[in-house]
Order: sequence, then C-alpha cells, then structure tokens
Amino acid sequence: MASHKSAVKRARQTPKRRDRNRAVKSRVQTAVKKFLAALETGDAEAARSGLRGAERELRKAASKGVVPARQASRRVSRLAQRLHRSSS
Repeated sequence: MASHKSAVKRARQTPKRRDRNRAVKSRVQTAVKKFLAALETGDAEAARSGLRGAERELRKAASKGVVPARQASRRVSRLAQRLHRSSS
C-alpha cells in the first residue's frame, strides 16, 4: 500500500485514468471496425461516413492524450488511403 501522500493520490488517479483511456481506445477501435466493415461491403457512402466517424474518434483520442497526435494522423491517413484505393 502507498505510504506517501503523493503515492496515495497516484493510487487513486491511476485506475480512473486507465478506465478512461481504455474506454476511449475502445471507441476508436469500434469506429475503425465499422469503417472497415463498410469498406468490405462496398457501400461507398457508408464507408465515407465510417471514415468521418473513425477520424473524429481518433482526433478526440489524440486531443485527450490517449494516443499520440502523430499516430492519430498516420492512422487517419492510412484509412483515407484505403477508402481512396477501394473507390478507384
């Protein structure tokens, strides 16, 4: 058990932060899966809508510090490339 005041506070904060980060990452994964599923079906409109949703979740995760900003940008870029390749 934590014995210093600061360590006690950290012990309180860590589980809250972990749960919040896990929830945000889960939302990102769900949005990306939804986009990829729409891409597989060939529904262009649903795929575009899915890309917007995935990008929104990734940008929000980056702004909250859950994922690094560069990682979010890279992932959005790669998803957009997949959409572009599928429509060509």
